[in-house]
Amino acid sequence: MGTAYTPGLKVSAGMIVRKTRRLPLKGKALVSVGDEVTPDTVVALAELPGLMENVPVADRLGLEPGDALSAIKVKLGDKVEAGSLLAETHSFFGLFKSEVKSPIAGTVEMISEHTGRVGVRLAPTPVQVKAYVRGRVAEVIAEEGAVIETRAAFIQGIFGVGGERAGEIMVAVDSPADPLDESRIGPEAAGKVVVGGSNVSGSALKKACEMGAAAVVVGAIIDKDLTDFLGFDIGVAITGQEDVDLTLIVTEGFGSIPMADRTFRLLKSLEGQRASVNGATQIRAGVIRPEVIVPLDTLSAESVAEPTDGGRLEVGSDIRVIREPYFGLLGKVVDLPPEPRPIESGATVRVLEAELQDGRRVIVPRANVEIMEK
Repeated sequence: MGTAYTPGLKVSAGMIVRKTRRLPLKGKALVSVGDEVTPDTVVALAELPGLMENVPVADRLGLEPGDALSAIKVKLGDKVEAGSLLAETHSFFGLFKSEVKSPIAGTVEMISEHTGRVGVRLAPTPVQVKAYVRGRVAEVIAEEGAVIETRAAFIQGIFGVGGERAGEIMVAVDSPADPLDESRIGPEAAGKVVVGGSNVSGSALKKACEMGAAAVVVGAIIDKDLTDFLGFDIGVAITGQEDVDLTLIVTEGFGSIPMADRTFRLLKSLEGQRASVNGATQIRAGVIRPEVIVPLDTLSAESVAEPTDGGRLEVGSDIRVIREPYFGLLGKVVDLPPEPRPIESGATVRVLEAELQDGRRVIVPRANVEIMEK
């Protein structure tokens, strides 16, 4: 017997959710404490400086750097368009002239008497951070962003791909054991968070993209269908930045696994309400789980059971593996060797023997599993 590591997949009908929204560089917070925000509210803004184009004016006019200064027709701070005149010379009593024009639109930021060059900087690129969820600003982070607080139903998944999106929840199946196939997805899926049951087929994902769905939430997916959807094999260290047309969240694992009844019931009760979803997943240190957040007007008195921080690991316990090479697979504990054993990484740790659903018996570190609720 022993205590299993449980990262805590939360499924709650009502809890306080706080999301920190922070710029990747210094900027300006645009909200104040107490402000009501929606997912599309911009809470902070920064400007990423544009690249500078160095135009060799002296070389192009055939002048010494010092002599080129008198030919330059712009000054520091001037706004120029692509094709704007930067410098000009005349020869043979004005009959001939040579011109140097700006190759880009931007601002004149440098005029060098030592090199005879004019530096034109491209316009800055705005970088903004949105609230992501409906709620209120609980804290402003100076020059960086804000913390948004909301009362919400909250569901974590085991794995996901795709970034932050929002849409109304649409349950497309009748039970958590029903697979989500393409016949269940039509034009009504546009902009929706489509909820399936045990599995989503590759053709259903393709059709969901074609219909403009915001996200798909299902119990499981087959590896090959995920690879076909993404167009490449994906690791499980960090996800969320994939260039895909919708966000996919898997709540149970890989293969075909019915969605947990408590999760399905909660999503069904929230049908028609607007959810914020994020497929970002990090399995190593600093675990990040994909999530579905549905802001509520009031906290529900009902609470769907949440996993505790730890559970008793025994022979017969149902588990899910949360590290490679068996990530996302379900099984049952068949033996708990008392003595630590060496593993491939070279460490000596406490392990367990599990029988996976496909019949394989494998040895995995106890820290690489979580106990599944009955």
